[in-house]
Formats: sequence, structure tokens, C-alpha cells
Amino acid sequence: MAMKPVVTLSLAGLIACGLLAVVAPYIFGSLTPEDTGPKLTYTISRSNLDVTVTEQGTLESSDNTEIKCKVRGGSTVLWVIETGTEVEEGAELVRLDPSTIEDRINQQEIVYQRARATHTQSETAVAVAEISVEEYIEGTFVSSMKTLEKDLAIAESNLRTAKNLLDHSKRMFKKGYASELEMESNGFTLTQATLELELKQTEVKVLNDFTKAKQMKELESTLKSAMATLESDTAALTLEKVRLDREKEQLKNCIITAPSAGMVIYPSAAQWKEQPDVEEGATVRQDQVLLLIPDIGKMQVKVGIHESKVDRLRVGMPAQVTMLDEVLDGKVSSIATVTKPAGWWTGNVVKYDTLVELEPRADIVLKPGMSVQVDVTIASHQDVVTIPVGAVVEHERQYYCWVRTADGFKRRTLGLGDTNDQFMVVTSGVKEGDEVVINPRAHIEEAELEALKPLEAPDSPGKAAEPKGAKVDGSKDAE
Repeated sequence: MAMKPVVTLSLAGLIACGLLAVVAPYIFGSLTPEDTGPKLTYTISRSNLDVTVTEQGTLESSDNTEIKCKVRGGSTVLWVIETGTEVEEGAELVRLDPSTIEDRINQQEIVYQRARATHTQSETAVAVAEISVEEYIEGTFVSSMKTLEKDLAIAESNLRTAKNLLDHSKRMFKKGYASELEMESNGFTLTQATLELELKQTEVKVLNDFTKAKQMKELESTLKSAMATLESDTAALTLEKVRLDREKEQLKNCIITAPSAGMVIYPSAAQWKEQPDVEEGATVRQDQVLLLIPDIGKMQVKVGIHESKVDRLRVGMPAQVTMLDEVLDGKVSSIATVTKPAGWWTGNVVKYDTLVELEPRADIVLKPGMSVQVDVTIASHQDVVTIPVGAVVEHERQYYCWVRTADGFKRRTLGLGDTNDQFMVVTSGVKEGDEVVINPRAHIEEAELEALKPLEAPDSPGKAAEPKGAKVDGSKDAE
């Protein structure tokens, strides 16, 4: 079986093919009748050269209403509306699993009811303590005092009676009508009545000066203790009520509705993820952004600019955004100072997030998430000499081209300025009207040999500058 030839292209070959395709219109337009060989030439001319950075970006809104998860501790998504859906205010957007919250509500309801029972007991204890104080002051103390006053009056009466009997017995003893024993008995009765009176007087004093104060202190202490317990139980009841209300509010948060009308979209997921962060069955955390309702009237493009070109980028630079065969005008509004994380999902390419603000267009409907191409003009050179990239050969930081002369094609050392990857600004080496060979390595043997061998001295004085965006006459930044 005959083997089919395998064709392999090196990276340099692919680049050369691409460049040739880009400059083909210019090349074929500049071919001269004198070209008899395979050499393709380009006639050097003066023109305007815009240096742009081209990247793919994504449309987004600069003003988004964030829909967040308010469930404490997070939850599981049972249902979520499809991205891109137009909703009215109050429409259901996300339904979260309420089972765990319902269990917590039932448990908290039990704790709350126990706190209510304890609080009721404390209220009763305070009421009883208050009644006890009033009861003692207006009842028990008064009753005890009245009893002692009655006993004191009886003791005073008994003392007077005993004293009268003793006086009578003494008179009768003198007259011989009473015995000495009877007189002594009446004297003992008087002593006993005196002691009884003194006892009642002491009891009155103790009740009024000590017992009352002591009892009041005990009753007031009981009342204060009951009131403190009541305050503690009231605070505990309030706390348990707050916890119960909070759990009930968490249950309400399981149904998330739209705060305003608009289009609902999913927030951007990490580049390495194939699925969005919010989907049925996904676990979401508290305060996680679940959905966005963007303001369509404030659209912008987020684009990653390669680290090799971000230093030339400035806020305010003009940009063109190509989308659905439409070209929109914009300008750079923000450039990240910290690079995006690089990884296998980005091909280990380091890029900086850059925002391009779009000018509003009433005739075009912009939707978040749409892919666009962004061309940022980082420099604009007016009326400068340019040469195709494919006509330039580099060797040891020197740049050369081959120019048609009367004696054939001759090498020239070039001084180069800025480039847009298709054409370069020429500062020295060629002039307007010169014809240069496109891809001289492929067509001129001298180009390959001369470019590879070391040079003792350049063809023209001075060393050509490396084309890394150097300024030349007639150029201006697009900032």
C-alpha cells in the first residue's frame, strides 16, 4: 500500500503563512513587470499605522443587582431559574432546601415555650413577693402590734389591780383583819404584774424596732431576688423569641424572589469549572452571589490583556468592539494591577483583566455573556514609512531587508520602530519607493546565508533599535 506523504509545518512556517496571507493584497498590488522570477516584492510607501491589541472578551454590565444567599450556614439548591430569563419584580428565582431550618424551628419552639413557662413562674414569684411586703406592713405587723398593745394594756391593768390589792391588804393587816401571808401574797402578785408589764413593753419595742426591720429586709430581699430572676427570665425569653423569629426568617429566605424586573444571569464561574456554581443540587454558602440582574443600559467588556502588552495600555485609550457583525465604540476604563491566576485552563498565559466601557447604542440589544472581539488602539502613527513584517529578517538583534537595485537585490540594515504585527515603522535603511522582497529567506540564498553568518560591522552606522514600540517622527500615542 502506498504511503501518503505527511506534511508538517513548523511554528515559524505557520506564522510566515499567516503574515503572507495578511499582506497579500499589498504584495500583489506592488508587483512590477520587471519581476521575472518567483520573488514577490513590496514598494515602500508612507502611510498611517495603528498599533492595536486584539483579544476576545465577554460582555457584562457595570451595574449588577446581586441576588445573595441569606440562609445562615448555607443550604442546597432545589430549583433555580434559567440564566437569561426575563423576570418581573417579585418573581421566584431560587428555591433552597428548607428541611434543616424546619427542624431547627421545631426545636427552637420547644425551647421558647419552656422559657415562657419559666418566665411566668418568675412573674408569679415577683407578684407574691410584692404582696408579702404589703401584707406584712398592713396586716401581719399591725396585727402583731395590736395583740401586744392589748396584752400591754392588760398587763398595766393587772399591775394597777395588784398594787391596789397590796395597799388594801396592808391597811387590813394594820387593823388586824388580814394576815401577813395574805399581804406577802399580794406583794408577789404585784411583782409578777410588774414583770409582766415590762415583758410586754419589751415585746412591743422589739417588734417595732427590730422584728419589723428584719422582716422587711427579708421580704424586700425576696422581692428583689424574684425581680432579678424575672429580668433574667425575661431576657432569656426575648433571646429565645429572637432565635425563633430568626429561624422563621431563615425559612422565608429559602424562597428568593426578584427585587426588580430585568434579565437574570448566573455569575461568572471560575475558568476551570465546566458547570455554574448555582445549579440544582449544588451547596451554596451564606452571602454567596447566586444570580445577577444586570443593568442593560450600562454595558462593558471584560478582556484579558497579555502581560507583554499591558504596560502600553492606558485608561481612556479608544477601542472597537466587534459583535454580530456590528462594531461598537468604547474606551478603556480600568486596568487590573494584579494579574489573573494562570493555570492549565489559561494555557499558563498571564493576562490582566481590563474593562472597556461601551458607548450606548439604542439600535443594538446587548446581553451579558456574549463573546466579542476587542481591538484597543495603543498607538497611532501618522504618515510614516512602513515595511511588511514578512520582508524583515532578524539576526543578532540586527534587522535586514533585500531591496531591488540596478545590480539585483541588495541587503539593507534597518532601523525599526513600532509594529502592529503586519507592518513595521521604518526609521532608517529604506526610503519611499524602494522595492523590498517578501520572505527573502525563501527566495534569496544570500538572505539566509548572510543573515546567519556573524557580521563584523553593520552596513550603516549605528545599531538598529529593536522594534518594541519605539516612538518615531510623525507618531503619537493613542492615549
